[in-house]
Amino acid sequence: MATGKVKVGIIGSQFEADIHAASFQIMPEEAEVVAVASPSAGHAEELAARYGIPRVFRDYREMLKESDIEMVTITAPNSLHKQMTVDIAGAGKHVVCEKPMAMTLEEADEMIDVCRREGKLLMYAEELFFTPKYVKAKEMADQGAFGKVHLVKQSEKHFGPHAAWFWDVERSGGGVWMDMGCHGIAFCYWFLGRPKVESVYCQMGTYVHTDKTIGDDETIGIIEFANGAVGLVENSWAKRGGMDDRIEIYGDSGISYGNLHMGNALPTYSERGYGYAVEKAPSTSGWSYPVFDELWNYGFPHEMRHFARCVRGKETSQATGEDGRVVLEIICAGYASAGKGSKVALPYAPKGLRKPIDGWRGAPAK
Repeated sequence: MATGKVKVGIIGSQFEADIHAASFQIMPEEAEVVAVASPSAGHAEELAARYGIPRVFRDYREMLKESDIEMVTITAPNSLHKQMTVDIAGAGKHVVCEKPMAMTLEEADEMIDVCRREGKLLMYAEELFFTPKYVKAKEMADQGAFGKVHLVKQSEKHFGPHAAWFWDVERSGGGVWMDMGCHGIAFCYWFLGRPKVESVYCQMGTYVHTDKTIGDDETIGIIEFANGAVGLVENSWAKRGGMDDRIEIYGDSGISYGNLHMGNALPTYSERGYGYAVEKAPSTSGWSYPVFDELWNYGFPHEMRHFARCVRGKETSQATGEDGRVVLEIICAGYASAGKGSKVALPYAPKGLRKPIDGWRGAPAK
């Protein structure tokens, strides 16, 4: 088995790619980024200059020819995840795929199968499995702090995504339920110990961003698990004022509330404003809540370190392709539920679905 730092290539060069590059540098003992690939002129060069990444490619397939690269992270639009995963595994490298996993369950199955066939890890980049505050809450729950947990809630809201492709459902597969609902779904499933999912009920609409997308910008999802617990997932692309991310845990012997930002913020009032406060905050004049060690508190460095240790055989993956597929199945069922106006039972295996949102909006005419 190889030793030393895992050599990493990143596909993509904007918001999420920057997070990956920064996270590897925050916890650098297990891995180093040696290459970045992006078709956007100048973007890969800018990312490489910012983080001292030595190699830049316009075509990710050229990057895959580099023999020393062992693990590749995908931060490209959702519609590209499947083919990139197939190409990466086929080139003999391990895969870290950003959420959500794919556009269809058939794509997810192909991704899992090809990585298994090639003997490569397929790791699902869900940072809430590694967020220190949320990890502590799960640790307490597993120790019996709350007794029998019957309700887990995760809420994530802001005023819209960071890149234009998210608004295009042909590239993203859906709206906020696809983009951020995947976090809440994964969190509830993971927190409760990955129980069997029995049903999903969703209400959603496009209330604010009708000029940009046909995707949902407000969603509420209710997930019923076989162990009797319920997951409540709330998401918004219509909430002004920056990111809001929180959890609530309810058991017969206790409760816990976790606000990801307010426990790590400096309540601030400024008439002049200042630089950066928190992800997605458009302004810093008036009252704001600047955070510190933001990526650390989100769990991104811990996640990337864990994936590198998995490549070296030091740990077993806590976020797998199979996890990503479960989340995608619930996403698909949620859109179908919103379309029907009723619960959808799992397992859910839609036939001929091109993208999850078609279960709600209906497939476009050909």
